[in-house]
Amino acid sequence: MVTSHKFFKRFWKQRYLFLMVLPGFLVVLVFSYFPMYGIQIAFKKYSAVRGMWGSEWVGFKYFILFFQDPMAMRVLKNTILLGIYSLLWGFPAPIILALLFNELRFPKFKKAVQTISYLPHFISTVIIVGILRTFTEREGLFNKIAGWFGVDPIVFLSEPEWFRTIFISSNIWQGIGFGTILYLAALSSVDPTLYDVASIDGANRWQKVRNINWPHIKPTTIILLILSLSGILGTDFQKILMLYNPDTYEVADVIGTYLYREGIMGSRFEYTTAIGLFQSLVAFILLIGANMLSRKVSDTSIW
Repeated sequence: MVTSHKFFKRFWKQRYLFLMVLPGFLVVLVFSYFPMYGIQIAFKKYSAVRGMWGSEWVGFKYFILFFQDPMAMRVLKNTILLGIYSLLWGFPAPIILALLFNELRFPKFKKAVQTISYLPHFISTVIIVGILRTFTEREGLFNKIAGWFGVDPIVFLSEPEWFRTIFISSNIWQGIGFGTILYLAALSSVDPTLYDVASIDGANRWQKVRNINWPHIKPTTIILLILSLSGILGTDFQKILMLYNPDTYEVADVIGTYLYREGIMGSRFEYTTAIGLFQSLVAFILLIGANMLSRKVSDTSIW
């Protein structure tokens, strides 16, 4: 009784804070947690007439079908490769840009460059894809620039060897500026006197970055890296869906596009629910594993 009394007393004292949290909590509850009961479709032969609860249980049938499908290994391979390449090239980019921004000594120029770098993040993916298609066509900007160096025209989006490069580089361009915000926020907490002391000791810019800036953004970097690792299988399939074509299926077809074809176009709801559940399970395992590893090798972790 004493414990419950303390709880309600604390709750009433902080009632306005709980009230502020309530809308977000309800959104997550309604749109993220309530729909989770639909996961059972992955283990049933779903019938719209019988409904979700009345449909027949089939166990792991659809999981087995997925791994027996010749397409499974291709979409898994493409998803993993695109995820790893995006992480290797895309994750360090905002860190490097944030460190470069931090070295700028002209406030107006710094703000202007930062604003320009943020803008692509707010451009619709549809527009980004339209720009890419225009630039990469036979008479597009990329081929005109290549022509200056005597290179023959290339239809980039029809060449499998170019698809991953275009997809990953466009993602970096679109997100690099906005991705610097958290790192710049961490760098803003650095005490300016540390730079003065380092200068007196004869430290150059690289030494200041390594010994002052990096320790301040390291915790933020580790947290974001853990979250990024869990999203390796979560490739932006909507952009791929608008970019790829039969010529590039071999390297561009990922789990998301496969789910779209089989689930939305083919109405195989049980099958695609099973694949989606598998994808979420792998992401969960990666998140737990990355967090445990981070907790062992450093003092920073999500929990």
